[in-house]
Amino acid sequence: MDVQNAFLHGDLEEEVYIKMPPGFASQSPGKQSYSDYSLFTFRARTIQLNVLIYMDDLIVSSNDVSAVQKFKNYLIRCFHMKDLGKMKFFLGIEVARNSNGIFLCQRKYALDVISEVGLLGCKPAKTPLEQNHKLALTESDDVDDSAQYRRLVGQLIYLTITRPELSYCVHILAQFMQQLKKDHWETAVRVVHYLKGNPGQGMLLHANCDLKLSTYCDSDWASCPLTRRSLTCYFVLLGDSPISWKTKKQQTVSRSSAKLNIAL
Repeated sequence: MDVQNAFLHGDLEEEVYIKMPPGFASQSPGKQSYSDYSLFTFRARTIQLNVLIYMDDLIVSSNDVSAVQKFKNYLIRCFHMKDLGKMKFFLGIEVARNSNGIFLCQRKYALDVISEVGLLGCKPAKTPLEQNHKLALTESDDVDDSAQYRRLVGQLIYLTITRPELSYCVHILAQFMQQLKKDHWETAVRVVHYLKGNPGQGMLLHANCDLKLSTYCDSDWASCPLTRRSLTCYFVLLGDSPISWKTKKQQTVSRSSAKLNIAL
């Protein structure tokens, strides 16, 4: 749904207070969902209604079709709103449906990233990152202007919403925002070459789901040559559908508790 009377550039002189809509509940007093503060949830017996708000756009979902229609009719009566029907495109995420489930991708967004870097005619790369890279220890020349690099990494971070395979390389590239070198920029460009190979790649949320959670995780040992911290990765599936993934450097450094006694 789209709110047609939103004023994005109006100047407000009075104080504005926001509270939860009637009938909606949060996980803790005074807050919305912990995962997203723009997410509101309404529960009544067996019916659950979810509303996700971004500026003047709303996504409404529920386990009851009639509840969605009643809620939309209520909003239309109270506000000047437009019903856009089933979601097809939202914040750069494309949505397609069939009997197998819901497919999410960011094809247009990925093509915009490739075009902005000027690589629409480039050769695609098979992998986003070279194996056994030494980016943390590179001694290549410094790059004075890192604005384009920061913007590109930010765009790649948003692409990880539907492309889990980018999580590791984006995690690596995001560590060099302040001390950018030539090798870092060239590696970021390689990721764009990888996107060129299949910009429409995404993920399928299967219609048939057994509601069983499966988690895969892995970690290395002191892989960071600068901090000696380990890197942890996890990937969570609900049935056969991916729902959560992350690559993160551990906050602590594990050291051996054993002491070596040398007899003199």
